[in-house]
Amino acid sequence: MEKMKMHSPNLTQENIARIRKMLRGCVTEAHGSDGTLKLSIDFDQLRQELEYSIIEGPQERHHLNWPGKREALLTANAPIAKTLRPVRDESVDFDRTKNLFIEGDNLDALKLLQETYLGKIKLIYIDPPYNTGNDFIYEDDFAEDSGEFLKRSNQTDEHGNRLVANSSANGRFHSDWLGMIYSRLRLARTLLSDDGVIVASIDENEVSNLRKLLDEVFGEDNLLFQITLLCNPKGRSQDKFVANYHEYLIGYSKQQLSKGDINVPKEDAEIEKNYKLIDKRGRYRELELRNTHREFGKHNRKNLYYPFYVSKDGAVSLDEVPGSQAIYPDWDDGFEGCWTWGTDKARQQLSEVVAKEVKGSWKIYRKNYAEDEDGEATKQVKSIWTEKQFHTEKGQATFNDLFDTKHKLFQSPKSVDTIKQIQL
Repeated sequence: MEKMKMHSPNLTQENIARIRKMLRGCVTEAHGSDGTLKLSIDFDQLRQELEYSIIEGPQERHHLNWPGKREALLTANAPIAKTLRPVRDESVDFDRTKNLFIEGDNLDALKLLQETYLGKIKLIYIDPPYNTGNDFIYEDDFAEDSGEFLKRSNQTDEHGNRLVANSSANGRFHSDWLGMIYSRLRLARTLLSDDGVIVASIDENEVSNLRKLLDEVFGEDNLLFQITLLCNPKGRSQDKFVANYHEYLIGYSKQQLSKGDINVPKEDAEIEKNYKLIDKRGRYRELELRNTHREFGKHNRKNLYYPFYVSKDGAVSLDEVPGSQAIYPDWDDGFEGCWTWGTDKARQQLSEVVAKEVKGSWKIYRKNYAEDEDGEATKQVKSIWTEKQFHTEKGQATFNDLFDTKHKLFQSPKSVDTIKQIQL
């Protein structure tokens, strides 16, 4: 027997839903008169949609805003009257350990760490809730299941009948998540050292919003990477349209780093395989000095279009030598390309420039050494990680071994190798 609905429809929300179907940009999230988040009409935007000329309204600016942002900032800055207390009976080698495990609200923990660790942390890794809508409502200082939230906010009657659908369309889905993350990111930044880095795991539900938040807190110029991580090769069967099998790792630095600062070591086998040539400086490979991307050429990089002069025996010079041949970065079809080095760099590193005869014509290459001048063999991090060691199932196996169980006590734990790779 179906339960009777003991209330009338919310006509305002139904009208807003109709407008949202036609003009989605005119509907936003806002606080209602009772303080709860609801879908609301942006009347300035709606008027603009219905006019032929520009409507006077609030000054336009590029920023991310949401109901509760100022409250989240206040929450981050507000002091707390709490302290950390050691639990020696549950600790191992408490007085000499270099590890610290804190149990409690992470917002409070971040505040309590300020005095001791302000500006001293080299790396912060966070794995926040992905905001998938799976029965969790996020607030400033706690999480509760959706049933408790609905009852507390008068969205269910005494029989448990649901009065308002708690979904991403009800106007509160993103704002609460943003407020929760924003205050914590601001506190995390103050803990980082000047050369410190923060890395966050996230999936497609909030990746765009998280990027905007990190841009605001750390500065968009301090974006280091957005890595696509293959975590579930089977794909998520509960996804609506496409079975996603990846998520993202997003990294920002507190201050701008130099090129190569987050490089990772090259493995010996990789060096032996890819750097087969050897001179007195060490192992190297030859890479074409001409820019292989045809969107760059003499037409837009005139300073990178100049000749090398190659003698009959293959000697390379930037100055014309009698009997030498001028070699330009031109393509076989006549397209005038460009070099990847300017003349100043080419003159400074001319000893690393090599001419090779290919199909009757000279081509210019540069020596790319396995090790840099300091003797370090490093490489840039790749933007896609597909190795099995990063799969979630590896993290689940480690977690189950730790607790000696086959039950999923924790959903989708990260692989230890993922954390190790981030630490490099």
